[in-house]
Amino acid sequence: MKKILTVVGTRPNFVKIAPFHNALRKYSERVNHIVCHTGQHFDEKMSGVFLEELEMPKPDYNLGISGGSHAKQTAQIMMEFERVLHDEHPDLVVVPGDVNSTLACSLVAAKLGVKLAHIESGLRSFNREMPEEINRIVTDALADYLFVSEPSGIENLRKEGVPDDRIFYVGNIMIDSLTSFLDKIKNEQAHTSFGLKDRDYILVTFHRPSNVDNSGQLRKLVDFLSRLSRNENLIFPVHPRTRANIRNFGLGQFLDPKIKRTEPLGYVSFLSLVRNSKLIITDSGGIQEECTFLGIPCITVREDTERPVTVSEGTNYLAGTDVDRLDEIIYEALANPKKGQIPKYWDGNTAERIVEIILKPNRQNVQSRD
Repeated sequence: MKKILTVVGTRPNFVKIAPFHNALRKYSERVNHIVCHTGQHFDEKMSGVFLEELEMPKPDYNLGISGGSHAKQTAQIMMEFERVLHDEHPDLVVVPGDVNSTLACSLVAAKLGVKLAHIESGLRSFNREMPEEINRIVTDALADYLFVSEPSGIENLRKEGVPDDRIFYVGNIMIDSLTSFLDKIKNEQAHTSFGLKDRDYILVTFHRPSNVDNSGQLRKLVDFLSRLSRNENLIFPVHPRTRANIRNFGLGQFLDPKIKRTEPLGYVSFLSLVRNSKLIITDSGGIQEECTFLGIPCITVREDTERPVTVSEGTNYLAGTDVDRLDEIIYEALANPKKGQIPKYWDGNTAERIVEIILKPNRQNVQSRD
């Protein structure tokens, strides 16, 4: 029996791994699937609710590691994960995304000679000030299976010297979860709990260090949101990092009380808000993809995106971090929203393709698909 050990650390990781876990269930007689949660997102609303909503079983391991600097967190995960690998001796370690758990567990697997698969390979912002960019580059350099979600990933990996027989263009696994729960998302109607109608509000999320860890930038964003709320209904699920910095920088007094602030939401409730909004303003990565699939205009307040297909084919506007330019871009997005299209292989079957490649000896790599 083949033993596959999958790592999750944050909420987006659960969204990516739930379809993979479900696809493996068909092969339960051949595959023992073990899930290791590093604990990087430890809040119940950041992990526990997602497990329940995504119909994922309780992880086999929970390393309970959270907080601390990047170096400390990565080192602690490495030490604990090494013990897991010594206990389990898996045939394959699967890591999703680009968080510290992804990097740490990839390093341990590679040093112990365990085969490694990376879901969401090849994404690049070309901004090494983003910790996630370092995590992506190192993980892709170590991986044996590189599962790519969009064409830019293939191009980036080839430029970095990754051979074609390790690259697999399989599509976007986050969309698998979205399509699986789309009926629930449609029925949720979460916006009505805020007293709002369809397409009657703008949904806002911010959590990137470049936006919320600098008091000057965060003050500009707070002032901008307060100004925007004079003419628009705003719903603002506040990330714990953002909430803490608003408090620590003394900016709460400047945030207009008309803004409908809420704690982080569950998967279905949040995507219900996305689906029924008229516009998203965010610095998230995954939301760019979900908006593209759902056809909702998205303004990304970052200087770069590792998901360029959401701009070239989807509904995403890359706005930069100059808050003074946002009014103009919002007006454009609301007046003439991008029609967009759903990229290739964003069809809800990505997990099935990944499992087929892992389990079948005659795997179809990117070269044979070209």
